[in-house]
Amino acid sequence: MRALTVVLSSLLVVTSLSQPAAAKPAPSAPADVVFQRADFTAGTAEGTSAGDGLVFGSAAGTVAYTDALGTKTWEYARWTGPEQVIGFPATELVASWTADLPPGSWLQVEARARNTGGLTKWYSLGRWAYAEGDIRRTSVPSQGDADATVAVDTLVAAEGRQISAYQLRLTLYRTPGSALAPRVRTSGAMASNVPQRKTVPVSPGGGAWGVELDVPRRSQNVHVGHYPEWNGGGEAWCSPTSTTMVLGYWGKWPSAQDTAWVSPSDPDPEVDYAARYTYDHAYQGTGNWPFNTAYAGRYGMDGFITRLRSLTELEQLIKAGVPVITSQSFKKSELPGAGYGTDGHLMVVVGFTATGDVVANDPASPSDAAVRHVYPRAAFENVWLRSSSSGGIAYVIHPPGHALPATTPGLPANW
Repeated sequence: MRALTVVLSSLLVVTSLSQPAAAKPAPSAPADVVFQRADFTAGTAEGTSAGDGLVFGSAAGTVAYTDALGTKTWEYARWTGPEQVIGFPATELVASWTADLPPGSWLQVEARARNTGGLTKWYSLGRWAYAEGDIRRTSVPSQGDADATVAVDTLVAAEGRQISAYQLRLTLYRTPGSALAPRVRTSGAMASNVPQRKTVPVSPGGGAWGVELDVPRRSQNVHVGHYPEWNGGGEAWCSPTSTTMVLGYWGKWPSAQDTAWVSPSDPDPEVDYAARYTYDHAYQGTGNWPFNTAYAGRYGMDGFITRLRSLTELEQLIKAGVPVITSQSFKKSELPGAGYGTDGHLMVVVGFTATGDVVANDPASPSDAAVRHVYPRAAFENVWLRSSSSGGIAYVIHPPGHALPATTPGLPANW
C-alpha cells in the first residue's frame, strides 16, 4: 500500500459513456500533464558520455557518502540536463529512470525547478542501486523549503510557487579506481497540475472494449507475514506485486537462481524478490513509484511514471498490448466488487469488458486465482483520477522495441 499525496491540477473532463470509433477529448481540455524524456546529448556533461544512454566515462571527482552501511568514498560523473519548459504552471514533478548499475555503483537523480522567484535549489528524488552492499536504496526526506518539498518520490511545489520549467541532474557513482561503466538507459520527468475535484465524470470509450491482455495473476495477500523486514510483508506489497505481474506478461522476472533465498514454501518467490529490490529504506516501504519502474529496468525494460487524463487514454495503451499499473484510493463503498477500502493501492489494468468496464488484476485478493476483477468504469475512473486520490498516476512498463501508441492529439504528450 502507499499513502497518496493530494495534488492540485486539471484533467480531461468528458461525460459520454458511448464508444465512438475514434474517441477524442473535448477541445477545451486543459494541458495539465506532460512527460518529457531526457536527451543525454544536450546539457552539460562532467565525465559522462552520451550515446547508448548516459555512461560513466571518467571521474569528475570523488565524494564521501555516509548511510547505515558506513562511510565510503566514491568516484562520480555527472550530467546536468538543459532547462525544460513545461508549458503550464505545474504543481508536481516526478522523475523516473532505468539504468544498468553493476555492484560497486549507484545513481542519484535530482531536480530543480523554475518558479516566479527564479531557480530553486537541487532536490534529490532518489538514490538508486540494485546491489545491497554499496548504499541503502532510498528517497531523501526533510528537503522542504519555501519553494517546494519532496514527498517520497514527488517534488511538490509550495503554494504560489508553481513550476514553469525544471532541470534534471543525474550523478553516477562507482568504486574509486574501478573500470565499472554504470549507465542510465532512459530518464525523464512528468510534470502535472491536477485540479481540486471530488468527482470525475466517466470518459468515452477509446476502442479497447472487449480487449483483455493475458497478464499473470499474483496476490500480495498470499505473502502476508513473509519477510516483514520489507514493510511488514505481503499485506503492503501491492506495488511490487503489480510490477511483477507486468514483468511476467513480458516474460521478464527473476530466475529460480535469483530467488533461491526465498522459502521453498513460498507460492510466488518472484513477488518477494521484487519487494526486496524495490524497498525504500527512508520511506520504509515498497511503494516508491519510480523505484518500481527502475526495478523493471533491471530486466532491460523501459519504464516510467506518468499521469493519464482518462480511461480513454489508458485504452490506447491496452490496444497497443501494454498493461498499465494504476494508483488509487477509495472507501469500501466507492469501488463495487473490491470488498475493501484503502488509503493508497496499486493494481494492473489488463483490459476492458465488452461494455467498457475495467478488467484489473488486483493484488489485494485472497489467492492468485481470485486476482482478476471487473470494476465499474465510472467508479474506477473516479477513484483513480480525483484529486483526493493519485490524480491518474500510472506505471508504464514495456520492452524498448515495443512501440507505444500516439498520445492524445492536441494535448501535451504524457508518454
